[in-house]
Amino acid sequence: MADALISPAVGGTMWLGVAGLAAYSAQKVTKNLEEEKIPLMGVLGAFVFAAQMINFTIPGTGSSGHLGGAMLLAILLGPYAAFLTIASVLTIQALFFADGGLLALGCNIFNLGFFPCFIAYPLIYKQIVRDATNQKRIYIGATIAAIIGLQLGAFGVVLETITSGVSDMPFVAFLLLMQPIHLAIGIVEGLVTAAVISFVWRERPEIIQRAGKSEPLGNLRIKPVLLGLLVAALLTGGTLSWFASESPDGLEWSVGKVTGAEELQEPEGGMYALLGDLQKQIAFLPDYNFKKAENVVATMPDSKAGTSVAGIVGTLMTLLLVGIIGKSLQLVGKNN
Repeated sequence: MADALISPAVGGTMWLGVAGLAAYSAQKVTKNLEEEKIPLMGVLGAFVFAAQMINFTIPGTGSSGHLGGAMLLAILLGPYAAFLTIASVLTIQALFFADGGLLALGCNIFNLGFFPCFIAYPLIYKQIVRDATNQKRIYIGATIAAIIGLQLGAFGVVLETITSGVSDMPFVAFLLLMQPIHLAIGIVEGLVTAAVISFVWRERPEIIQRAGKSEPLGNLRIKPVLLGLLVAALLTGGTLSWFASESPDGLEWSVGKVTGAEELQEPEGGMYALLGDLQKQIAFLPDYNFKKAENVVATMPDSKAGTSVAGIVGTLMTLLLVGIIGKSLQLVGKNN
């Protein structure tokens, strides 16, 4: 979500809500975070960052979508570590790549993190999978839960936008566009989630089984999984990102259909100007490319080299940040 959709009151409320969820998740993770799980958190966060750079076309719509990733994280890490990881991914995207507004960051973390981790994972995935030992159930549960998580997230976007009252979009028209297009996106996300889960299952099914039962990894050898996911993340961010669809994503497409403009203008001054200027100063690779001088923005083409640099740098930054968070929480747990 861009800041133009959100009022300061709604944005601030969602920021507070997400801060509370992050603190609660950190408390839960601190109690039993083991050394072996920290690199898995980092590598999975890096993979999700890179995967989110790949927008795929939704045929016949003129729209595109990308992986959310929180359901994948929840299945492999458990809901609390997954929420902290997806929050880290989205924060890095907003701060350093100007992907999503800073005012709307709380909404984005809530929509893409809370619904998959704390609603779809325990109420859909866990109920289908049960004992986490049946491969077929795991794939079906992952696919269905990913779809439902994204549907709930899309509904959250609609509610936050309408409640904000910044735009003049009618509730029903916006809803009837957002839900179907995100259903199509969710189906792709569900299949991709199941495919990654399939890779992990082939290499180390115990990761999925132990995460589902909240059991420690122990001395389980997971280096092949870590290496495979890290290589996939670097290749995705550094190369496959060149081929991302240029069509507007599901939200932009829906906004465009309702208003005639894919990107709405933010209100001038106040919190919008403050956070917008701050983001411009911090984001060193805006829109996943090299910064351009203002007088050549319209004429300078996007650089594949810039996209590759953004993908690799973002992947490594996510790996580092999530690793630091994990190590810090582990130290806190040891000292308590």
